[in-house]
Amino acid sequence: MTVSNVISAGWRTTDGKRPPIFLVASAAVVAMAALVPVVYLVVRSASAGSDWIDIVFRGSTAAVFGRTFLLIAVVTVLSVAIAVPIAWLTVKSNMPLRRILSVASVLPLVIPSFVMATTVIEMYSPKGLVQGWLSGVGVERLPDIYGLRGATLVLVLLTYPYVQLTVRGSLRRMDPALEEAARALGYGPIQTFKTVTLPMLRPAIAAGSLLVALYTLSDFGGVALLRYHTFTATIMIQYQSSIDRTLAAVLSLVLVVIAVLLLTGEGFTRGRGAYHRSTVGVARAGRSVDLGRWRWAAAVFVGIPVLVGLIIPVGVLVHWLVRGLINDQQLLPLLVPARNSLYVSLLAAIVTVLAALPVAILAVRFRSGLSRFFERSTYIGFGLPGVVVALSLVFFGINVARPLYQSIWLLVFAYGVLFLPASIGSLRSSLLQVNPRIEEAAQGLGRSQWNVIFSVTVPLVMPGALAGAAMVFLLAMKELPATLILSPIGYRTLSTSIWSAASEAYFARTAAAALLLVIAAGVPTAYLTLRGSGYHSDRVSEVSNPDNAFPFGVPDSEMAR
Repeated sequence: MTVSNVISAGWRTTDGKRPPIFLVASAAVVAMAALVPVVYLVVRSASAGSDWIDIVFRGSTAAVFGRTFLLIAVVTVLSVAIAVPIAWLTVKSNMPLRRILSVASVLPLVIPSFVMATTVIEMYSPKGLVQGWLSGVGVERLPDIYGLRGATLVLVLLTYPYVQLTVRGSLRRMDPALEEAARALGYGPIQTFKTVTLPMLRPAIAAGSLLVALYTLSDFGGVALLRYHTFTATIMIQYQSSIDRTLAAVLSLVLVVIAVLLLTGEGFTRGRGAYHRSTVGVARAGRSVDLGRWRWAAAVFVGIPVLVGLIIPVGVLVHWLVRGLINDQQLLPLLVPARNSLYVSLLAAIVTVLAALPVAILAVRFRSGLSRFFERSTYIGFGLPGVVVALSLVFFGINVARPLYQSIWLLVFAYGVLFLPASIGSLRSSLLQVNPRIEEAAQGLGRSQWNVIFSVTVPLVMPGALAGAAMVFLLAMKELPATLILSPIGYRTLSTSIWSAASEAYFARTAAAALLLVIAAGVPTAYLTLRGSGYHSDRVSEVSNPDNAFPFGVPDSEMAR
């Protein structure tokens, strides 16, 4: 018996199906790669012996746990409350400036957390710009921005696009007949959203919320500047202040446990319901909901997070740049770092989406204990600080994969480990809305499983793939610790340029690099975001052709080939 037959025979899904061997093998490789940091942490923590009990269960550690979970809960709830309405308005409504706002609303994702925190302090601290403007009308002191409220503000601005992008991908894939049926039964727009649309979006909201929670768990720069002591801050202090990193490794393993708990909670929230239509239908675009007199109010609602999370931070950066140029500060050449950032981020986006595809398909189409393990393994890296993942890959590169060390591919590997969940969440929520009978019909007409995946499944989940690629691209553009540690010697990016300028207090250089980062990330993000909508429209015109016998746009001649 061959290896493939052994694996296939030993695999038992909840519905009795056996996945193709290439899918299992691909997902297994991706999961093993994602678990490299965990293996490293276990190896480093082994030397702690029984001391890990004292480290984990001391009183100060419990207090840090409480602060961290409080921050995660508040940031996640607020991010969902902001992102879901924005996603619906930018996809389903006739809101003015919809395309512009749909792109601008995801761009806060590209701003590094320490830059966002610095601009928030510059604007809203008791000695900030807003306080200076208000002092003329008798406001002597603004509330303190430091602590929980400041950290919450920064992290919500940075993380609500996670939920927005995953929900947008699901909204594009959603069958409009469901909402039309509810409206025909007399439901109003709000009741239709609550009873039909929102339950259909549950997997996307759960996936985005998990990303928000894991990002909040792993962030260091923003919370450190705003003086809110979280678990990641404790780990980073240990890494920076101690030669022996065993204590930091033990604490990082606790982060892994927290990430697993969050993954378990997300699994219960997601549920096991079906999110596709149960009968054959024709893919088509739904009609935009007419907001009437509320059109411009909706645009204002979407514009507020854009104002606070993008326009004001960019305004502060422009202020720093102009002030520095007036004071004759010299700017660094940034063309090469911009080119490097674009290249490695696009490469990471492509590789990560390709790696996420087999894991997502296996998790949705071939549910089993092993497929859940593969999927959840890929999420752990997102909950770890970038420095932990980077150091684990240095260990891996030196001891296991020597040719990768000091190469651009090890950096791409790090981005994949860190940001793979961004792609898997979007792909999974889109795949849940594709009726599996479509793929079964293609197989019944003679196509192999491999052919069905690439000719039927992949085109149907393309909106989710593009949303995931956009998130990975933006995150890779701003990633700092992994880039500093794993970049080849002399390989400068915009994020490392921002860090070096900020560490030397050259605010004009910091502003110039950060502004170029926003511009460089904005153009590809606009393309990916708008391409997602355009792709759907193109497919709709194709699949609505009545001469096409296959309901989702696969001609009979192609199916028989």
